Amino acid sequence: MTATGAQEQDVELAEEPRPPLWKRVITNSSASIALILLGLIVVFSALSFNEFFSVSNARNIATDAAVLLVIATGLTYIIITAGIDLSVGSVVVFSGVVAAKLMDSVGGNGWGVILLGLLTALVAGAAWGTLNGFLVAKAKIPPFIVTLGTLGMALGGALLITGGVDERNVPFKLIDTIGTGRLFDQLPYLVLIAAVVALIGGIVLAMTRFGRYTYACGSNLEGARRAGVNVDRHLMKVYGLGGTLAGLAGFLSLARFGTTSIGGHSTDNLDAIAAIVIGGTSLFGGVGTIIGTVVGVFIPAVLRNGFVIVGVQPFWQQVAVGAVLIAAVYFDQLRRARYAR
Repeated sequence: MTATGAQEQDVELAEEPRPPLWKRVITNSSASIALILLGLIVVFSALSFNEFFSVSNARNIATDAAVLLVIATGLTYIIITAGIDLSVGSVVVFSGVVAAKLMDSVGGNGWGVILLGLLTALVAGAAWGTLNGFLVAKAKIPPFIVTLGTLGMALGGALLITGGVDERNVPFKLIDTIGTGRLFDQLPYLVLIAAVVALIGGIVLAMTRFGRYTYACGSNLEGARRAGVNVDRHLMKVYGLGGTLAGLAGFLSLARFGTTSIGGHSTDNLDAIAAIVIGGTSLFGGVGTIIGTVVGVFIPAVLRNGFVIVGVQPFWQQVAVGAVLIAAVYFDQLRRARYAR
């Protein structure tokens, strides 16, 4: 090709029209999910303004979403590495059970026993997460199989410890403060803790070497290894982080409900994965943000709350979330195809 021909081709490429605004919006995951959440708020406010659009109801929605947000923050890192963790719900249960059992055996109602319970839950969660990471990184077993196995192991361990009966002897101070207490009588401590976890998680993911390594592992595992990243060690850290936050979520759930609620977390893994994908994180790895996960967590929470207020059967929430999830994956494919071109 002559120089003149190459210049003419460059001009044609430069003059190629940009996609229309609506297409750029829907293929921008952050913008599209924010618009969906905003649209839901507007619709439910129009249908029942006084009941839905109030401080007390916003507080209820945030409280309902708090524990799931903690789980989803850690799981976002795992999915960005192109991994998956199906065991988080069982790890939530196991961590809550061992923390409750230890606090009950020690006795007392002070902060010392509560902090001991918190440490126990975090260590239990970190242990399961590190085991997942070791089997994925070192044994080279697919994450789906590993975490499917530890899902059953963690839940079975919790049932063995409790005999299948929920532990209800929880320090009242834990329930009265972290579980139901509010900062300045307005902001629930559960929501505050979840917000701090998400904020720190977002900063680490976006602004630190750990976050860059996480994206690198999800984008091109072999490329990251050749660039000098200790991929195996990093994957173990990522899965360990996910397990640790699942342990924290188990402790927060224990504080909120005052019981281990063994049967109450069977769908936490799927709820968290759905929220993360709705929030724009790609199941193929390498793409995702914590702010997107936050919005993705709140979409089902707003749907559930709004349906109850306007008198729609709450089962429709599952239908709506499923439709949004499929749409989110479709838009992710559009984005990937656009970048491939």
